[in-house]
Amino acid sequence: MEACGDRFDVVVVGAGIMGSCAAYEAAKRGCRVLLLEQFDFLHYLGSSHGESRTIRATYPEEYYPPMVLEAHRLWEAAQSEAGYRVLTRTPHFDMGPAGNRSLRSVIASCKRQSSVNMRLLDRAAVDEMFSGMFRLPEGWIGVRSDAGGVIKATKAVAMFQALAIRRGAVLKDHMEVTRIKKDEEDRGVRVSTATGDSFLGKKCVVTVGPWTSKLVKAVGGHVLPIQPLHTTICYWKIKEGHEHELTPEGGFPTFASYGEIYVYGTPSLEFPGLIKIGLHGGRPCNPDRRDWTSNSGILVDAVGSWIEQMLPGKVETDKPVIIQPCMYSMTPDEDFVIDFLGGELGKDVVVAGGFSGHGFKMGPVVGRILAELAIDGAADGVELKHFRLGRFTEDPNGNAKDFDDQVSSHLHQ
Repeated sequence: MEACGDRFDVVVVGAGIMGSCAAYEAAKRGCRVLLLEQFDFLHYLGSSHGESRTIRATYPEEYYPPMVLEAHRLWEAAQSEAGYRVLTRTPHFDMGPAGNRSLRSVIASCKRQSSVNMRLLDRAAVDEMFSGMFRLPEGWIGVRSDAGGVIKATKAVAMFQALAIRRGAVLKDHMEVTRIKKDEEDRGVRVSTATGDSFLGKKCVVTVGPWTSKLVKAVGGHVLPIQPLHTTICYWKIKEGHEHELTPEGGFPTFASYGEIYVYGTPSLEFPGLIKIGLHGGRPCNPDRRDWTSNSGILVDAVGSWIEQMLPGKVETDKPVIIQPCMYSMTPDEDFVIDFLGGELGKDVVVAGGFSGHGFKMGPVVGRILAELAIDGAADGVELKHFRLGRFTEDPNGNAKDFDDQVSSHLHQ
């Protein structure tokens, strides 16, 4: 495809997991691709950094499991091409009160998805399957599924950037995009940066995480209801004698706990002797002016209490050993935004954001979708109606759900 100097087939703005995957997928299709990042590559200021992310196919919504299962295949394909592994497969375990609406929706969704291999467990079966690792309260149930795993987050982003470069993509960091305009003379999109650089692309993909609302408003005048949240990732010390049983080799799963608060965790992997357990929630923030200590105390107390109840005697709960900041980009319905920007820019600009703390795992499939939307004007084999921009015009709350928010409500304010 055509490329000359600062002219590209596809300009991708934002080099987190979504942008890096999109750049790779577009380059794999023979396009001349430019990937722009406003900070250093692999920075720790957004949502794609850190040691790990979970992958799971158990969702209350029916439209995510097929995407996760395709993402699994694409993760494996990328790892094979790179000769490097970033995904460790594990079982996944969901738990919660038997009457919890979100968990009941997870179970119903799994039953309708024949490709999601899951098993419903009562307390006795949980004890037997996980050798007494979890102590569920009276009235709780569990769901064990196969499609779990732990992804090395920063290393995964680096892998896709390296693959994009191998396919011929051009990567530039310290390029904050300030303007995206239709270029009628050259029949493309002109992308300008704060450094004074300007690039022409036939198409443009915007996926800038917590900065999505800010950039989309600046370049297209659209107001997107994507709220950045400041959250924290906690690693806790495992008590002596329990280190092995909380590892993947010991059979410990990735997990999600539904209830008054939503707690998630991974097996002990990236830091031997430590386990990652966090609370799915946070405080609204301005990504350019964050309070880096915001809500840490609330999160630590809530997670510590959960650990004492669910993993008694296995993990120290006085305080986490490591606390790392991160950000979510929340939509009102916790569903993604994947759509053409429209207006003056029509179908020449694709925007993706609002991944609401659960998108990283689907980076490869979202990257494929974005590349196909930019190149072909449509994405193959996926229904995108749930991710359209227009849903917020029809209803400010977005897609209707018949279950509770998964983000902890007392923190999401």
